[in-house]
Amino acid sequence: MIIKEVIVVEGRDDEAAVKRAVDAEIIVTHGFGITKDTLKRIKFAQERKGVIIFTDPDSAGERIRKTISSKIKGCKHAFLPREEAIKNNDIGIENATPESIRSALSKVRSLLNEKRNEFKKIDLIINDLEGSKNASKRRDELGKILGIGYGNSKQFLNRLNNYGVEREEFEDALKKI
Repeated sequence: MIIKEVIVVEGRDDEAAVKRAVDAEIIVTHGFGITKDTLKRIKFAQERKGVIIFTDPDSAGERIRKTISSKIKGCKHAFLPREEAIKNNDIGIENATPESIRSALSKVRSLLNEKRNEFKKIDLIINDLEGSKNASKRRDELGKILGIGYGNSKQFLNRLNNYGVEREEFEDALKKI
């Protein structure tokens, strides 16, 4: 599988795992302490080829994703399900199989430029995605199907709206869980 965009990952082990799965150029952030030079490289890559942010499915990965997205517009996002990134209580892209990585990269999403309110909190509540015993598990499963990753109810609602999930796509995915 050849990826035309440049993939941004957190560390060297993530880079090695992605290179085992796909043919792509990769930029490593070296964790949360992203340097100005690294941001310049990502911006240059975004302007020339496009960028896919592919960070670990944990809070640090989410902070890195938000930092890059806030400084460099137009980046795409790939999300790896948490259980496909865990090995010996360590969460990271480096723990994923090549198949899991290819699957995540095949569901890339772009942030929308305009504010969208297609989905509201009530959508989460009536579909047992917030406020029920199984809400967290259901958000996790739905996030995998839609390719938007796991998030608490507020993050999940933002992702539904900001990554362009359509109502029909949402309802079809709900039927699968």
